[in-house]
Amino acid sequence: MWYIIDISAEKEGTPLEDLKVITASNIINLRTKAGMTQAELGELLSYSDKSISKWERAEAIPDAFVLKSMSEIFGVSVDYILSAHDKWQPEPEKAEAGYSSNVITMISIVGIFTLALLAFIVTWILESPKWIIFIWMIPVLLVTHLVLNSVFKKGKNNFYIVAALVASVIAVVYLTFISQNWWPLFILIVPAEVIVFLCFRVKKTHK
Repeated sequence: MWYIIDISAEKEGTPLEDLKVITASNIINLRTKAGMTQAELGELLSYSDKSISKWERAEAIPDAFVLKSMSEIFGVSVDYILSAHDKWQPEPEKAEAGYSSNVITMISIVGIFTLALLAFIVTWILESPKWIIFIWMIPVLLVTHLVLNSVFKKGKNNFYIVAALVASVIAVVYLTFISQNWWPLFILIVPAEVIVFLCFRVKKTHK
């Protein structure tokens, strides 16, 4: 079947210069989506990469035979290549694969718990189990969570982590020395939390 395409004239009222730009944009779009370089496309069409570059710069329009070949390579119609579509934009680069921050956080938490459990088992074997180990594990977990949250999530929700850390430290100290009636320590929680709140409200001012 022979295709007769008059690309020297206007296509459906489209000026020739606009048609060059439309065709160039479509060729770039199709070639990029196919993952081809200009040289690779040129090899398939038996043209040099300079010719491909010329078409993509909208300096010329491929002839009918080339357009037909392109349509077969990209699986579209000739009319598609010559028609305007949404403005072409290069596809965003895919982010490099990385490790899940949530998984790393969970590994750290479980790791700390495992170490605390190991320490407790050792004290249990020595016939002097120290349950307080699990109490002190809480602020250690919060410090670890604070560091990882700052690294992976740019400090989002750090205020809540720091607030919990301050309260946990006071609670742990009290529980450690509970036999000495240190309950007034809890009075410190209020001003300490106010300080944390104000610290997170501090912003740089411009002179």
